[in-house]
Amino acid sequence: MSATNASGINSAKYRTLKRFLALYGVLVIVILALLGTLYYQYAKTQMISSHRLAMQLESESYVPLLKKWLERDRDLATFPKDLAYATALYGYDQKILVGNLKNDSLDFKENIALQDGYVHLIVPLAPYGLGEFYLVFETPDDRLWQTQAIEKAFILGSLLFAFLLLVGFILARLLLRPMNEAITLLDDFIKDTTHELNTPISAILTNLEALNGSVVPPAMQTKLKRIEIASRTISTLYDDLTYLILNHDLAVINKPLNVSELLQERLEYFRHRIEQKKIDLELCIAPQVIFTCDRTKMIRIIDNLLSNAIKYNRMDGTITVRLEEGILCIQDNGIGIPSSMIKQVFERYTRADKSVGGFGIGLHIVAMIAKEYNLKITIESEEKKGTKICVGWKA
Repeated sequence: MSATNASGINSAKYRTLKRFLALYGVLVIVILALLGTLYYQYAKTQMISSHRLAMQLESESYVPLLKKWLERDRDLATFPKDLAYATALYGYDQKILVGNLKNDSLDFKENIALQDGYVHLIVPLAPYGLGEFYLVFETPDDRLWQTQAIEKAFILGSLLFAFLLLVGFILARLLLRPMNEAITLLDDFIKDTTHELNTPISAILTNLEALNGSVVPPAMQTKLKRIEIASRTISTLYDDLTYLILNHDLAVINKPLNVSELLQERLEYFRHRIEQKKIDLELCIAPQVIFTCDRTKMIRIIDNLLSNAIKYNRMDGTITVRLEEGILCIQDNGIGIPSSMIKQVFERYTRADKSVGGFGIGLHIVAMIAKEYNLKITIESEEKKGTKICVGWKA
């Protein structure tokens, strides 16, 4: 398993996955809502059609009775009542003449309609030779069709949602496969590179230490210093890559650590790089600041913060290092970070300025260790003015 897979899906993949799922989820909801609406309308139409058929059949037997009543005295008291439906007779002006409807608010534009819980069938009597009258049948809607439609829609919707969810999962895997392959390829490259760097770096640093104890001409000392700076830069990168790849396999020894002494030690380690860029150091390091932590992990935090402060600083710049109980702050007055990238700088392979070397893994390692020890990281930055990063812990 690659280092990326071992540490979980990175933020870039999360963002891609979340955007895809958001779009896919909206489409699924729209499709299900549309299908549910269509099915509801279909069930309503079926219900009305069944009532239409039953009412029309009933009207065939009721109209002869109504015809006899109209041809007789038209006494309202003897108005024929249908045993199956409430009935009413409307005049040519569409106003009720007689009847026993529960809801007499009708829309004569519709032959049959559902209104306020009642189904009305309007039968023009002109075709029967009974004048400009309208016969109306009414029956209450028991809403059984509605209950059944909702139940069926829920069952079918759940099955369809499960199917679309499976399709979405397959599509998501297909979508992320190229990204996984690219990240795996990059991790394999870093792993192979790391193995190849170990031996020459160790050899260079060992021989430099031996030469430092020898008497060499001033011109040679300058060259050796440059070699040492380059070697230590590569060594820092090697340590980051090793930690990133092997952090799950490294033994963790948490014990009270004198951060003040360790910080001074790491500043000395970067001394030549600081001198090379003519950077002015402003130190405010409280003595005997103790924090329980693994030494290697604290070194990675300090080294990466210092390395970035040097790397992204300008010539003749300033680095301010402040260490107090519960907080370490490192500030530079270099190129700064664009506001749009501040939230991304702790993601793996992210670099604020790609013209500067590196893999973009330093602050990602800091974030990994901070999460492990519940450290609080704050970052303040402004382009062309500098960056300040603080790491805080419970004192």
